Amino acid sequence: MKIGIFDHLDRRDVPLHQYYADRLELVEHYDRLGFYAYHVAEHHGTPLGMAPSPSVFMSSVAQRTRRLKFGPLVYTLPLYHPLRVAEEICMLDHLSQGRLQVGVGRGISPIEVGFYGIDPAKSQAMYIESYAVLMKTLTSEVLDHEGEFFHFKQVPVELRPLQQPHPPIWYGVGNADGADWCVANNVNAVVNGPITRVREITNRFRAEWAAAGKDFSALPLIGTSRHVVVAPTDAKALAIAERAYARWYASFMYLWVRHGSAPQFAPFPESFQQAQTQGLAVAGSPSTVRQLLAEQVEQAGVNYLLSRFAFGDLTLAESTASVELFAAEVMPALCEEVALS
Repeated sequence: MKIGIFDHLDRRDVPLHQYYADRLELVEHYDRLGFYAYHVAEHHGTPLGMAPSPSVFMSSVAQRTRRLKFGPLVYTLPLYHPLRVAEEICMLDHLSQGRLQVGVGRGISPIEVGFYGIDPAKSQAMYIESYAVLMKTLTSEVLDHEGEFFHFKQVPVELRPLQQPHPPIWYGVGNADGADWCVANNVNAVVNGPITRVREITNRFRAEWAAAGKDFSALPLIGTSRHVVVAPTDAKALAIAERAYARWYASFMYLWVRHGSAPQFAPFPESFQQAQTQGLAVAGSPSTVRQLLAEQVEQAGVNYLLSRFAFGDLTLAESTASVELFAAEVMPALCEEVALS
């Protein structure tokens, strides 16, 4: 069982330069306290994501940390020239001395890809071809490719990743069929949504892994995320979480409301209390959070938990205090309980 961080970098009311400085200071805490990895979302034209160029932000993360793995979750591949993103991946892998984790996807929001002139109806086909070119580039000395969207002939590949054959790949799985692709390609998975749906996908993942005759000691990470606030008392944690979640949810829904629509898959309810009831968020004292998360991890069948400690209008001081309590009083026991269960 491993525990990492997921971060939207959603806007709060401080100058942007201070926002980045605060978040990098918090990332230093994640590194010092022994979290496994730090995953950054990519969003465009919305207060939900202040890191629209994940590679730029992660280059700072690489220099401010020593042990923490990190990466995009995900690179929205239809928005990138695959040769360029391959070069960025190689640079980041070397700058971090082999700590990069690479999440890939087509993009969750058709509105956002539309800002870049991408037809949402073609984004899946673009993603599939971009991924194929990306993997060729990371594992070849010369790139040749003929496809619908990209054409390369005898392109020299001068940059190779430090991690061979390439950094670990991550994918957001929205249904059980997605687990099959992850198993076939030895890809780590992140699944969000109600615990019953997460369990359906983790069961499928393990069943396919066994059917393929693969060693369970090499099972990829299968994770799910939670908004987490830890404070000395349940009442204080809930008060902080309810306030911050309301701001985060407004950012989450911003583009959909602006365009008079709603996301096709929206696992997050409007209030923090609803999110906690549905098992998508946790707030409380260390003992409360420890108990709830241990139960949820076992029920979901995951071996990786991604926590969101910075969201909405949480201040740096509030997030730092929450992280410190979690690392001291929740994380060690949680890992031990899950390992023994």
